[in-house]
Order: sequence, then C-alpha cells, then structure tokens
Amino acid sequence: MNELESLLSRLVSIDSVNPSLVPGARGEAEIGDFVAEWLNGRGFEVRRQETGDPGRTNVVGVMRGSGGGRSVLLNAHMDTVGVVGMRSPFEPVVRDGRLFGRGSMDTKGALAAFMHAAAGARALRLRGDVIFTAVVDEEYASAGTEAVVREWRPDAAIVGEPSGLQIVTEHKGFVWFQVETQGVAAHGSLPDLGVDAILKMGKVLGALEDLEGRLRCSAPHPTLGTGSLHASLISGGQELSSYPASCRLEVERRTIPGETPESAEAEIREALEKIAKSYPGFKAVLRRTFARNPMEARRDSPIVLALAEQVTRATGNAAVFAGMSGWLDSALLDGAGIPTVVLGPSGAGLHGVEEWVDLSSVAACREIVLGTIGDFCR
Repeated sequence: MNELESLLSRLVSIDSVNPSLVPGARGEAEIGDFVAEWLNGRGFEVRRQETGDPGRTNVVGVMRGSGGGRSVLLNAHMDTVGVVGMRSPFEPVVRDGRLFGRGSMDTKGALAAFMHAAAGARALRLRGDVIFTAVVDEEYASAGTEAVVREWRPDAAIVGEPSGLQIVTEHKGFVWFQVETQGVAAHGSLPDLGVDAILKMGKVLGALEDLEGRLRCSAPHPTLGTGSLHASLISGGQELSSYPASCRLEVERRTIPGETPESAEAEIREALEKIAKSYPGFKAVLRRTFARNPMEARRDSPIVLALAEQVTRATGNAAVFAGMSGWLDSALLDGAGIPTVVLGPSGAGLHGVEEWVDLSSVAACREIVLGTIGDFCR
C-alpha cells in the first residue's frame, strides 16, 4: 500500500458522520485532529478555524511561498452522510483497484489527493501560497466553507468532489419554500362552519405541477438542463373528525444559472395569486426558508486553463468539462469573487450502502492538482 492509499484508508476509517444529519453522530473532531497532525508533520502552518457551530472547526494549513506569486485554495470536506444499511462503513477494503467505505467517494478520495498534493508543493519552491482547507458540514449547511470565505481571499480555488476527473465549472442551486394554506377548524359534522385547508392545498399542488411542466419545457442550460420543482413534504390536520385549519407544504426548486431565489419565488407567488382570483376565500402564505445560488465559472479563467492542461498531461486525453446537478460548496467561493473550479476522482455509491472510489483516479487527481499548483503559484 503506497502513501496516498494509506492516507485515504486512514481517513475512511475515521467516523465523521455529520451530526446535523444524524443526531448524536461523531462529527468531524477526530478526523480534524488527524488532518491537523498530518499537516503539522509536513511543514504547514496549521490552525483550527471556528465556524460558529460549537465544537466543529475547520482545519486550515498554509504552505507559504516566497512572495509575489498567485495563491490557490484547496477545499475538501471532512464530514459524511450516515451509514444506515452499511455492514462495515469504517473498515476500508481494497478490491479490484477500488477502496470501499463510507466517505471514500464523497469526498475523502479528493481530501486525500488534495492533502498529498498540497504537501508535495513544498518541493516546488513556489512564490505563491498554497492554502488547504478541510471543512466541516458540507453535507448539511456548509458552515465550514462559509467560514472560509469570511476570512480568505485567494486568487483561485479548487474544490474536491467526485467528478470522475472531469472539470466542473457549473452546477445547480436550490431554493426551499413553505406554502401554508389556511382553513377554519370545525367539527367534521359542520360543513357550513369548517373550511378544509388540506383540500385547498390540492389547488396549490395542481398549480405547482403546471409550473413544473413549464420549467421542463423552458430553454435548457447547455450542461445543466432546465430548472425543476418538486413537493417534498406535506402535513396538516389534527384528527379525522375535524376540518383542518392549516396545511403546510415544503417545496424545493432547483435553479440553473440565470435564475435567482427572487425569480423562483415570484413564479410561485404568481401561481398562488391566480388561485386566489379564481377561488374567493382561498388563503395561502408563501415563505422562502433557505436558498443556495447556482454556479457558472468562466472556462477561460487561469485556474481552469491550468487545471485542463494538467488533466491532459495526466490522462493523455483532452480535458472534459461538465456540470453537476447537485449543489456544491464551490458556489460559496465563486460567489465571494474567487475563481473556482471543481475536480475529484471517480467512484460510485454516493450516499449509498456500498460506496467506493477508484484508486487510480485518486492518484491521477493528486498529480493533476499538484501540477496545477505548480503552474498557477509559480
């Protein structure tokens, strides 16, 4: 087992399930201690960065250059999703060139590759700084990367996610909404007094289905397709013999570049207003509860061009550009004005019961990132 594979195995063996996803889970403390110690032993300036979430800190390691060069930030998350259904999630097993275990693909493969590449940059005698950030909470609210962008402004950033060595320059965003229809509580035998909020929500669901259809027929983004909408959760009522006074619907709207939380909200608000005009007495409240913007980076930025050249060198093939349908921490960095790109190894089983990462792609990712650092920060 080589040094990179050994590092990855150690990372996977540490339980770092996000406690915001799974109450009582171990969190990132132990893996953060390991990463900090590993970086300390390789000459980094290391410190823990508070995130505002008690007991959950990022690990930041800085390799100082001689001065005058461009700086790059490498970002990868330490937390994982839960392990329900997995037999031995923290006992890494290598089979047929694949390493199995929770987090191997998402995203400890990239974490190991970035750590190893950042450490290798010391021998390059660069002018620019290399900033490595191992962050918490990516799988829930991204408190870790939010803390990073409050403090650091490098010239560029590379985010580690399982991209199959494709260069990801865009991904979708999302907006969460809550719609609450209002009725009047009454005994089930008194229809003249009661107003059924759940039946009224049926009109909302029909309008949202129509909106979803229009979104799917709209002009698609070249790599991300169209925006979308779905009803995620619904609740209402108190017992069988009562008219429900309220019904609550949770909605997720996935957005593409050019769409904003405000534009998405306006679409749903317009749909509700149309219902109100057609059905006197219809009452509904719309709340926007959370939003993350999509990302679309320039493919001709220096960091993207440097990364593309190194992908070609490492693989022997022209770099492939792609988009991702899910949301990534890269949008926070890009939104802060930091040119950002996403790269990571290949694998399968994202959030599944059998997760694995391809070891040869982890090694290639390490070489690509190290070469990019050398080009960009020289």
